[in-house]
Amino acid sequence: MRQPLVVGNWKMHGNAGGIRSLMAELIEAEGAFSGAEVGVCPPFVFLPMVTELCADLSIRVGAQNVSQHDNGAFTGEVSAAMLAELGAAYVLVGHSERREFFAESSETVAEKFLAAQAHGLTPVLCLGETLQQRERGETEKTVLAQLDTVLAAAGVEAFANSVLAYEPVWAIGTGKTASPEQAQQVHQILREHIAVKDPAVADALRILYGGSIKATNARALFSQPDIDGGLVGGASLEAGQFAAICASMEN
Repeated sequence: MRQPLVVGNWKMHGNAGGIRSLMAELIEAEGAFSGAEVGVCPPFVFLPMVTELCADLSIRVGAQNVSQHDNGAFTGEVSAAMLAELGAAYVLVGHSERREFFAESSETVAEKFLAAQAHGLTPVLCLGETLQQRERGETEKTVLAQLDTVLAAAGVEAFANSVLAYEPVWAIGTGKTASPEQAQQVHQILREHIAVKDPAVADALRILYGGSIKATNARALFSQPDIDGGLVGGASLEAGQFAAICASMEN
């Protein structure tokens, strides 16, 4: 049975005081979401602080991005080795905002996926389509093309130590959410695509939904057979809302 996973992506939000307060509230609520593995992805500069605060907790820490390079003259970049040394467990790769605003290609995403795994990090590979692509009926074509680039580079065996996150771009920060049925359809497509290559890997692979998850819609989404949790954006910055989303994984 796949263990549910809920990951909060704080994006470029917060300051030291606010994050300490948020973590204090999450620590207080920790017992309420024992049904799921929980992680948070703070901005790079707050990783040491959050890692220290989570040292004795079940809450795991991830990064929002990673360089595809191990070291070198890459000003402003952070390597997987550095993240591992700080105690990060997860790292997001291929988030739609990285693809859109920083022109990351699927080939670059594949390189980051490999770099993360080479240093013991679990990559959370983000896949998703824009509104225009969905309206043209290209959802399946789009997400499978993104997935296949990483499969070609890493091999299906690498997905035994990774997580997928389906994030319909049209539902991120817009207040729109894919219906549970729409989300399930894409999750099923992704799992079945992996299963063609390795059924055991596909069966164990956790696939998260990311797209305006809130406490009010989390349970309906998480009840779908191929949705194993969530990649939560704005709602993860509100401790009560995030705790309620995590608690929605309880049977």
